[in-house]
Amino acid sequence: MQREMPRQPLRERQRREREQLILQAAEEVLSEKGYHETSMDEIAARVGIAKGTVYLHFPGKEELIFALFERELEAFLCMVAEVAAQGGSARERLEAIFQGLYKGMGKRLKLLLSLYSNLELRQDLLEKKQEVHGRLEQLSGQVTALLEEGKANGEFDVSLPTSVMLSLFFSLFSPRGYRRLVVEEHMPLDELVTYLSDFYFKGIAARPPACHAE
Repeated sequence: MQREMPRQPLRERQRREREQLILQAAEEVLSEKGYHETSMDEIAARVGIAKGTVYLHFPGKEELIFALFERELEAFLCMVAEVAAQGGSARERLEAIFQGLYKGMGKRLKLLLSLYSNLELRQDLLEKKQEVHGRLEQLSGQVTALLEEGKANGEFDVSLPTSVMLSLFFSLFSPRGYRRLVVEEHMPLDELVTYLSDFYFKGIAARPPACHAE
């Protein structure tokens, strides 16, 4: 007879559900107001709980931001790992990752990148949460492996340092550029993704062999 898995206690389920509501409210406030203007009072008010209850889950705003950062980064890592494991050329998989990340450029990706572009907060993240640094390295490692595979298969220019190709890949995900082009100038997102993808992959494509005059 198959044993049933023990059910999670009601109190623990309620705690986890409340924690997710707090993270969701924090995400909304951060997206609207930015890190410095975000307050635990407003987060608690949006959830409909006392501020003290928020502190039971997260000792402070910094810890709450860390938890939110880790949650979103984990989701991106899962997506990248799934795409990297699929069939197809290195370029096809990198394009799928590029599109998947950029088309998630709603408030979640903007939030993640905006937080990481905040130098003060980024330093805190790297110093106090080494596991976050490890996940960022894992994300970079997945993309690096595909770039190296593309070089080995003759898809990408072997004369370009992989570190430069990697840096350029992530530099395309600019919250400021997204805001200016998509939000302010109303460029269709699919159109922007096509332009950036063409720009990047044409730039790193393998060059045809030079013709030598006889």
